[in-house]
Amino acid sequence: MKRLLIITYYWPPSGGSGVQRWLKFVKYLRQSGWEPVIYTPENPELPEADTSLEKDIPEGVEIIRRQIWEPYLIYKRLAGLKKGDKLGAGFVNTKKKPGKLKAISLWIRGNFLIPDPRCFWIKPSVAFLTQYLQAKPVDAIVSTGPPHSMHRIALHLHRKTGIPWLADFRDPWTNIDFYKELQLTSIADRIHHKMELEVLKEATRVTVIGPYMAIDFKRLLDRPYQIITNGFDPDDTGHPLAVQPKGKFSIAHIGTMAASRNPVSLWTALQQLSMEIPGFIEDLEICLAGNVDITITASITSCGLDCSLNKFDYLPHDKVIDLQKNSAVLLLQINNTPNARMILPGKFFEYMASGRPILCIGPTDGDSATIIQETGCGLTAGFDDVALIKKHLETFYTAYKKNELVVSPSEINRFSRPELTKNLAALLNEMIGE
Repeated sequence: MKRLLIITYYWPPSGGSGVQRWLKFVKYLRQSGWEPVIYTPENPELPEADTSLEKDIPEGVEIIRRQIWEPYLIYKRLAGLKKGDKLGAGFVNTKKKPGKLKAISLWIRGNFLIPDPRCFWIKPSVAFLTQYLQAKPVDAIVSTGPPHSMHRIALHLHRKTGIPWLADFRDPWTNIDFYKELQLTSIADRIHHKMELEVLKEATRVTVIGPYMAIDFKRLLDRPYQIITNGFDPDDTGHPLAVQPKGKFSIAHIGTMAASRNPVSLWTALQQLSMEIPGFIEDLEICLAGNVDITITASITSCGLDCSLNKFDYLPHDKVIDLQKNSAVLLLQINNTPNARMILPGKFFEYMASGRPILCIGPTDGDSATIIQETGCGLTAGFDDVALIKKHLETFYTAYKKNELVVSPSEINRFSRPELTKNLAALLNEMIGE
């Protein structure tokens, strides 16, 4: 077996989307001749805990856990949070609008904790792993970000050892949707861009999750970028079946909903259908599973849809799969931000494998819309296209009333985790010259 050191901040018992990409790669890597070694914090600030994911960790895999110090206790005090409160992701405000102290804490985070609050783990990790690799060599190193401090650790190890290094970007760096919210000074912005460029220049290979992200990075540095999307695990989802869930006309969204993901046009369309179609509001259920910004619940209230809202703060991954399969329609809301075309959420692929139709609201020429069109797994409408959203909903609802709301996506096996891991292993083999 060739050995692969994987540097990742997110690892079970951490929940959320950030952990699943490399957890699933690790699950299947041995089948392609690679033995993974995981390097991860022992005491990270978890967005959520999800012990159901631990079943995917292969038996006997080496997991190196090291203490990390993060300034989150100070941040929480400034933000008015309690010590045990979860920070979540994407600047979501679930209870109240951010105050001045939170704005100050964000400014400090953006301008002094570069590239992110895990920066204090870089130096001790490089020192530890340099010694570790002398005793237990590996054939290749992977870093996955964000947080991009993981890339900084791998960069220094690569410089010291010359071991081939794959930098994997699950999200962009300086073009991530909340980058402007960090309130960066010109100096901090230059440092972020300098660090980003160093990673892009020096990594042996760079992987991204979709075509538009590759185009975006090519704008910064013209080099090859390998695309390996996220995917679905047949062990979790089963194979897609044309099923007709029983119960309400439920529209479900899984995951974090920041203010930039507020589908105002959807709420408007639902409001209009509730007034136009007898019995529609009685059939309707809006399921939101994950952290939801207060602006979204306010929009739902303003459209008179409170009675249809069913909200879950967090569901373990196995329960998420059940919710997806038992929903009428799955909502894929793309962030309404300048980088919208490159956004390809991890949950999208599990949506696809659930056998339920997807309603995507976002750029009709974006990466998500392209795959939806190629596979026939749903319908897409632009952010502000109330008329088209309404038309799609009427199509879904009519089929629902006839017990005919089914979808049979085609050619989606290329997005299964085993197939994607084969692609990763082939890239690693090519990277080390095999």
